This record gives sequence, C-alpha cells and structure tokens, in this order.
Amino acid sequence: MVSEQTSGVTPAPAPRKAAIASWISSAVEYYDFFIYGTAAALVFGKIFFPSVDPKIGTIAAFATFGVGYVTRPIGAFFMGHIGDKFGRKKVLTLTLLLMGLSTFLIGALPTYSQVGIAAPILLVLLRLLQGLSAAGEQAGANSMTLEHAPAHRRAFFTSFTLSGTQMGFILATLVFLPISALPEDQLLSWGWRVPFFLSAIVVAVGFWIRRTLPETPAFQEEAKAHETPKLPVAELFQNHTPDVLRVIFAALVSVVSTIFGVFVLSYAVNTMHIPRSNMLLLLVCTNIVALAAIPLCATLSDRIGRWPVFLIGAIGSAILIWPALWAISRADLTLIFVFGLLLSGVVYSAANGIWPSLYGEMFDTRVRLSGMAIGTQIGFALGGFAPTISAAILGDGPNGWMPVATFVSAACVVSAISAFSARETYNVPRQDLGKRLALA
Repeated sequence: MVSEQTSGVTPAPAPRKAAIASWISSAVEYYDFFIYGTAAALVFGKIFFPSVDPKIGTIAAFATFGVGYVTRPIGAFFMGHIGDKFGRKKVLTLTLLLMGLSTFLIGALPTYSQVGIAAPILLVLLRLLQGLSAAGEQAGANSMTLEHAPAHRRAFFTSFTLSGTQMGFILATLVFLPISALPEDQLLSWGWRVPFFLSAIVVAVGFWIRRTLPETPAFQEEAKAHETPKLPVAELFQNHTPDVLRVIFAALVSVVSTIFGVFVLSYAVNTMHIPRSNMLLLLVCTNIVALAAIPLCATLSDRIGRWPVFLIGAIGSAILIWPALWAISRADLTLIFVFGLLLSGVVYSAANGIWPSLYGEMFDTRVRLSGMAIGTQIGFALGGFAPTISAAILGDGPNGWMPVATFVSAACVVSAISAFSARETYNVPRQDLGKRLALA
C-alpha cells in the first residue's frame, strides 16, 4: 500500500477532524499526566516518603512531580526532530504510547514500606518517562491543528488541544473524587493505584482516534518537495533563536496552572484542613468553566490579535492569585470558589487558550514543532517545579501565602512582557508565518 507521504497526493485540510482528534488525544495524554499531580498532592508524600517530616515529605512528593518537567526540554529536542523531519502523526503516536506505559507502571509500583528507597527511585524514573512523552504531545497536536486550520480561525482550532488538556484534568480529578473519599488505609494501600491502571483504557481509545488522523497538508507539501530539514533543531536556532526565547519566557505563565492544580490543593487540604472533596470539586468546576472560556478567548484573538488576549490572561492572573490565596488562608469556601473560578477558569484561559496559535505562528512549517516543543518545555520546567518552590517558600501564619503570590505574579509579568514583544500574526497568511518581513 502506498503511504500518504510517498503517493505524491497532498491531502485536503481536515480542520474539524484534526481539532477533534487533538482534543480527544490530549485529554487522554493529560489525564495520565495530571493524575500524577493529584496523587503527589494527596498521597505520595505518605507512601513514598513516610520517614521524613510531613512538610519535607510534601516537598519531596512535589519534587517528583517536578522532575517530569526536567526531561521535557530533553524530550522536546528529540520529539521536535521526529515531528519536523518525519511528520506530526508519528510523534503523536509515539508520545501517547510512552505516556500510557509509564503511567500504568506507576500504578504497579511497590511503596516505600515494601521495598524501601527503591520505591521513590522507580517513581522518579517513570515520571521522567512521562516528561519525555509530554514534551512532544502539545507541540505535535498544536502543529497538527494549526496546519489543518483555515487562515481566519487558526486560534480557534488550535485551542482544542488546550481544551483537551483541560478535559484530561477534569477526568483525572473526577476519578480521584471517589478515591479520595475512601478510608485513609484503603486510599494509601490500593485506592491511589486505580486511576493509574485506568489509563490503559483511555490510552487505547486515544490510540484508535489518533491513528486515523491524516498528516498535515503543509508537512506533506514539504515532504513531497524533499524540503524537510535534515537537522530541524540546527535550523531552528540559526533562524529563530529570538522567537524560541520569547516562547520560553512567555511559557512562564504556566506556573498558574501547576500552582492552582497542585500546590493549592495541598495547601488547602494539608495546611488549612479544607476537605479534599471540596477542593477537588473546585478543580473540576474551574476546568469545566475553562472548557467554555478557552475557545471563546481563542475566537476573540482571531478577531483582535494574539498578544492582546494573552496579555489579559497573564496580567489578570498576576493580580487574581492574591485574592485566591487569601481566600484559602481564610478557609472561606465561598470566596475560594469565586476567586478560583475567576482566576483558573476564566482569566488564565485567555493566556492558556491563545498560546498554541501565538507560539506556533512564530515559526515556519520546517521547524514549527521543534520551536514550540523546545520553547514551551523549557518554560514549563519552572511551572513544573513551581509547587516545590512554593512549598519551600510558604511561610507560617495567616500571611504565609504572600511569598507564593509574589512568585506567581512575577512569573506572569515576565510572560506578559515576552508576549508583548512578539510580532502579531493573526492576519498573516500561513505560508508567511515564521518569515521576517522587511519592516517586521
């Protein structure tokens, strides 16, 4: 059978199919990635680091969450090379299978009480594999949807990848809701393993969806003309180093996501003694709101531009993190829900839903996946360690949250400045993306 890449026939764009496939597969991939964060906040400190002070155990558990981001920059170089040289579809299939295998094996791990120090070592190694997978997932899915999308709706269609990510978070949290209600001994013995074993089912569904997705016309045109780069990363840094740096610093806005999804959960439950079920419900609600807010914000950016909408999200998040953490410090559930929904559900979605198009349009087809993967994964690395940093700088007393709020605000401001420096691309034809105009 003649493959698409060698048949000489460039497939027609399939924006809806690409968007739906990216949504479903991203939901599957990030279900796997996010159940780790929830488990790190609620369980891992007790079963993998039980012999240390509870606060140190929490920091250590968050550090294992963060190490998944250590390999993401490394994986970005590897996955970016595959995606830009051999196709978006190949890298997306590889990332899905790698994530599924590593997640399932985490659920099968022995605990510290069973094998001692080998347990956290194995946990870290599998988390590193998750990081390698995640490095190529979003950049690959974003490249796929952007290159299938019509010119005037690129932000809308690429936002489906992020909506899928939010759905993955919702699924991960919903699975943990009944699990977290188990008695403590059952939760720590077998209950925490269930969400990880369920990943085998969702990965099978994602693989079935992803294998039917056609390669992008833009990549097919380059492959047919034998114009795919031999070393995409070398070409990327030769021609796009300033844009890679822009993406790195703009991606620091991701600290909002990991702080709210991981650190806030631990702070509320373990320090302020707010019931786990209430905080998990909040996380579900914020992500449901985000499912609607992300495509709306993306549609707005297709009308008025990328960076104005991104700036609203970044600066708004820098401001709203203060009342959100203050409400948790008061254990006021009503205010926690109000500010939590406004911050994580609405305002952060303005930045979160725009970045796939904002970053992807900085690069041409030859290096797009590499540029997005390397830039975002280096920037996301700080986001991954943000819960660890926040747990370490969290003070005592009613105002102990203020250093954390300062840290988040600073990251958001840097992100906003970086995005503001980027060229506006919402009305630039696809074939001109990544090319420097005379007056650019």
